[in-house]
Amino acid sequence: MVLVKAKRDEILGPLSAVSGIIERRHTLPILSNVLIERAAEALAFVATDIEIQITAKSGLEAAAEARSLTVGARKLLDILRALPENLEVSLQQQDKRLVVKAGKSRFTLQTLPAEDFPRLARPGGEAARFSMEQKALRRLLGLVQYAMAQQDIRYYLNGLLMVVEDGQLKLVATDGHRLAFASLKLGADLPRQEVIVPRKTVLELAKLLGDSDQEVRIELSSTQAAFSFGAVELVSKLVDGKFPDYTRVIPTQHKNRLLIEREPLRQALQRAAILSNEKFRGVRWVLAEGSLKIVSSNAEQEEAHEELEVKYAGDALDIGFNVNYLLDVLNNVAGSQVECAFGDSSSSALISYAAEKDFKYVVMPMRI
Repeated sequence: MVLVKAKRDEILGPLSAVSGIIERRHTLPILSNVLIERAAEALAFVATDIEIQITAKSGLEAAAEARSLTVGARKLLDILRALPENLEVSLQQQDKRLVVKAGKSRFTLQTLPAEDFPRLARPGGEAARFSMEQKALRRLLGLVQYAMAQQDIRYYLNGLLMVVEDGQLKLVATDGHRLAFASLKLGADLPRQEVIVPRKTVLELAKLLGDSDQEVRIELSSTQAAFSFGAVELVSKLVDGKFPDYTRVIPTQHKNRLLIEREPLRQALQRAAILSNEKFRGVRWVLAEGSLKIVSSNAEQEEAHEELEVKYAGDALDIGFNVNYLLDVLNNVAGSQVECAFGDSSSSALISYAAEKDFKYVVMPMRI
């Protein structure tokens, strides 16, 4: 029974879109497989890791009858990638095998029953439903996702807070040492919803979203987040926990303000980072009127000194930071001018951009 006959890329495209979430080794063998469904309207590929489910449909010709099976995702992906681009490929179901034919090449793969494939059940009940351009959501994720925690014992930090309120979508990420906040006005006034989307979901979503004007439809319920765009639907369970109150973390009263060009600052920090302590990654900012000195040193008593002319007329300050946290925001958020606001040497610093009115980045100081 022929499931599909098409050019290599017409099969490889949707298969690649879903395969990113599949782990190479699973205690449950079927989770290493992709579900291939041949229905009257389209050929669909489905992958899941129990927490996330991605479906990608291809607009290939309809089959005479519905068919479905599961097959090892990585093996099928590697076979298709290794074939020439414009070659016609056919996928055929024979007994309990999937046969891949392309030119004079033939591959026989083991399958598992489609009925054993675990699907995420979609919840009923109230949800915030809205749409935006793919490039807008992709940009918003890019402004904050690098600040998410990774394998933190405080599991609620290993993800991204999404809040719908006051006609805005607000995204917040923090690892306890720094916090990134970005917001976007929505066209509609929606019911308030607050969810924590897992780190893996955020990274996969950012990878799949295109830099296009096409819409992404978003649905946030109390247990799931769903994102539909183009031929792709991504559904994810949520992190069950209470995110810290980010409004208390973002300083509003800092009076010492520094205005600086982003690129010279980024380059100076990159140079200073070379001689920073490999474990603690600390750099000192020494601020005086019109001047910013960046100083780093390491266990071998090697030192780096950088000095930049800046617009600063506040108090003299000597404050330490983890250089990686500073470089993260400068590398991920574009814009020519950066504004830094300070309290004293033991207060967190607030970094913002003239070009990004709805973005804020808070970084805690460190003792050096």
